[in-house]
Amino acid sequence: MEYNFKEIESNWQAYWAKHKTFAAKDGGDKPKYYVLDMFPYPSGAGLHVGHPLGYIASDIVSRYKRHKGFNVLHPMGYDSFGLPAEQYAIQTGQHPKITTENNIAVYRRQLDKIGFSFDWDREVRTSNPDYYKWTQWIFIQIFNSWYNKNSNKAENISTLIAEFEANGNTKVNAVCEETVKSFTAEEWKAFNEKEQSDILMDYRIAYLGEAYVNWCPQLGTVLANDEIKDGVSERGGYPVERKLMKQWSMRITAYAQRLLDGLDTLDWTESLKEAQRNWIGKSEGTSIQFKIHGSDKTIEVFTTRPDTVFGVSFVTLAPEHELVASLTTADNKAAVEAYVTQAKNRSERERQADINKITGVFTGSYVEHPFTGKQVPIWIGDYVLAGYGTGAVMAVPAHDSRDYSFAKHFGLPILEVIAGGDLEKESYDAKEGKLINSDFLNGLDVKDAIKKAIVAIETKEIGKGKVNFRLRDAVFGRQRYWGEPIPVYYKNDIPYALNEKELPLVLPEVDKYLPTEDGEPPLARAASSWKHEGKYDYEHSTMPGWAGSSWYFLRYMDSTNASVFADKKLADYWQQVDLYIGGSEHATGHLLYVRFWTKFLKDLGYIAIDEPAKKLINQGMIQGRSNFVFKISDRNVLVSKNRLGSPLSVDELKKTGLRDSTYNWTALHADVSIVSNDILDVEKFKNWREEYKDAIFITEENGDYICGHEVEKMSKSKYNVVTPDDIAEKFGSDTLRLYEMFLGPLEQSKPWNTNGITGVHGFLKKLWRLFYSAEGINVVDAEPTKGELKTLHKTIKKITEDIERFSFNTSISNFMICVNELTDAKCNKRAILEPLLICLSPYAPHIAEELWKQLGHTESISTAAFPDFNEAFLVDDNVNYPVSFNGKVKFTLELAATLTAPEVEAIVRANDQTAKYLDGKEPKKVIVVHKKIVNMVV
Repeated sequence: MEYNFKEIESNWQAYWAKHKTFAAKDGGDKPKYYVLDMFPYPSGAGLHVGHPLGYIASDIVSRYKRHKGFNVLHPMGYDSFGLPAEQYAIQTGQHPKITTENNIAVYRRQLDKIGFSFDWDREVRTSNPDYYKWTQWIFIQIFNSWYNKNSNKAENISTLIAEFEANGNTKVNAVCEETVKSFTAEEWKAFNEKEQSDILMDYRIAYLGEAYVNWCPQLGTVLANDEIKDGVSERGGYPVERKLMKQWSMRITAYAQRLLDGLDTLDWTESLKEAQRNWIGKSEGTSIQFKIHGSDKTIEVFTTRPDTVFGVSFVTLAPEHELVASLTTADNKAAVEAYVTQAKNRSERERQADINKITGVFTGSYVEHPFTGKQVPIWIGDYVLAGYGTGAVMAVPAHDSRDYSFAKHFGLPILEVIAGGDLEKESYDAKEGKLINSDFLNGLDVKDAIKKAIVAIETKEIGKGKVNFRLRDAVFGRQRYWGEPIPVYYKNDIPYALNEKELPLVLPEVDKYLPTEDGEPPLARAASSWKHEGKYDYEHSTMPGWAGSSWYFLRYMDSTNASVFADKKLADYWQQVDLYIGGSEHATGHLLYVRFWTKFLKDLGYIAIDEPAKKLINQGMIQGRSNFVFKISDRNVLVSKNRLGSPLSVDELKKTGLRDSTYNWTALHADVSIVSNDILDVEKFKNWREEYKDAIFITEENGDYICGHEVEKMSKSKYNVVTPDDIAEKFGSDTLRLYEMFLGPLEQSKPWNTNGITGVHGFLKKLWRLFYSAEGINVVDAEPTKGELKTLHKTIKKITEDIERFSFNTSISNFMICVNELTDAKCNKRAILEPLLICLSPYAPHIAEELWKQLGHTESISTAAFPDFNEAFLVDDNVNYPVSFNGKVKFTLELAATLTAPEVEAIVRANDQTAKYLDGKEPKKVIVVHKKIVNMVV
């Protein structure tokens, strides 16, 4: 019986679906293990071979943990709101829901074909109203909460209102807007409803306020920082500008310190944790007020280096700073306005990264130095960000590299206040040295000077010590259609959250998926009929893509519950995700938001955990391996790679019309599906590209056309996309699973190359032949030999260790070694082959299930216990001793492992070969390294 992978895989996929083999049980005596993949956005292109890499790894762990006696939750769903479906709707008029459902159907078919052990009964889709009802519900809880610094957690807004009614806000210690003014209880009660609403908005964790956002006019929406690359939108490549807009935002900054502290509890890679630390960007320093010359106003700066205050030679404001217009003198107005307009078109990320591009403009105004009273010019520079600190910096070019570059570029003074650097070459940024030119700080070390400077600043009441974070509040609204409606309506210009009974607030139908002619979001197109109680406008912006993905791991625990987002008993049972696998591109987006929402839900008592995932692994990218043909310029002639630059024959010159072998050529992408081992199928190429149907092909001597190759990102435009469907059709899904793991370590990026896939497929055929002879199944119950037991148990040991440390690529090599050794031993013993199948089952489940069944088992192999490793089977009965004379090995003796060192020496001395090499001499010294070597010094 031959290995018919198509029939085997199809049958077992149907069996798993029918019997719900991998459905997780809620509760029970088994320990739980929750494995989660970052769920995909279902694009129209479907999966290519790079997408399943992490899913295969998580599936191996899930299946292994079931074998080890765990109750495993391994769910899958779809992050199904998103801009691509909306863009397609704008172009075609097709509702994004239809596009999304079609794409999901393709993804589901592809995922099923690879044989993943997902619990599909728990599937979630973020665009399903039954799901986003609870995303809206969570938003309402966040809207109805404030962050109490005294309890260091979120609390219901009612506790804040009670405090206002009793004492006003003078005793409130909250994360709130810095512009909040103090008021008494009597004043609070006297405020009208709109005034009270505006005050509460300054405290709410989800709030409506003005914020600088990344506005993309062509897309008609706000974009997150991670949706922008090099100043343009990642989707479409459209220009992005900074714009001050009324926006829903979330006060993630309230959780900045807890987000930092929580990283220490997680088994995540240090590089990922460091990325989050840098994004949060904690710094300790002081605020300082610089009085504007000729005015009673001040500019507040934040600095971590107050010791350098005497080195300030100018102050720099962010282009968006609120005082720019009022500080700009008439002579400088035109230059400042032009600069501010230019700066708005550069994203914050671009401004931070582009350190070589130095731009700025003088406002014409000055501040007074807080200690010397000297006038200090006020400049504008886009290297200063409005959202970080106060949007203003005291520039100390002698001791800050960006200030130094700015000062050098514009010829501004560079005042040395810490000895030790060479300011002719660069700024001296080190936090060490003695203070000079610094009045009362002179002679102090930097650390002491920082402390003394803060005391002086606070004594003069021009500032105070404080902690600052780079992390900004998360803009929550999006001016697009295909997203969760924000559950808010407006009455007398006051925003109100919907009642829970009114959820879900379902997306209305619109005539177009574009902003209105007045620039309002697409939902405004439904405003005439889509109203709360038939008369109050709903919020017209929708939630960002990260909203639904910030809590989906909780919904998998109780995916069909209509009463709560997840039953608390189930949330308490499943708790944290034990293993989370996904791409590193989510390090500072999704992962920060999901941690923020988890901590919030913990604060309000809905869940018992404050971190979503214990362990997280970022899988590397599988890159495409592109192929190229080489076309002679101005000729319909393609030259094989190895013939480029080589002389052409007389016949070839005649065919091509070339005078000689000198020519220019262009490399063109060829579809990798018509290339095998870099050899082009010329006829298929001609059929694929009509313009080359009559082309002349200059081939190798054997007639092959050899393509060039290069590793690039998989892309349709590069014709290097390989789909899992193609591989599964040709070699089977088990081969695909094994080969993706075989390519290299999970965390590393690696190129896709099908050249080695036949070897992996051959391994499965060889495994099959261990069980089958020409007559059929051929497995016996005879006792295994010591050699067979040794082969099995060293494999059990290695596979167990590999999975436990997530080193899947080395497992494949060990399976191959094992099968080769058992084949050589002609092993067909049940006691060896059954445990081997269980070890292989997580990696190649279809063939394992089929052979398990053929061995007479009626239940799925997934129910079998993983075999235990027995070290006794690895102990060798004999040891090979190399025997050396003066360090040179002359022969080897196989001796019993139980012999002592003196017994080994005696046997070696008595050996005939020893006598030959000693030639009648007595050795000066005999060295026996037990179970290793024997060396005689003559």
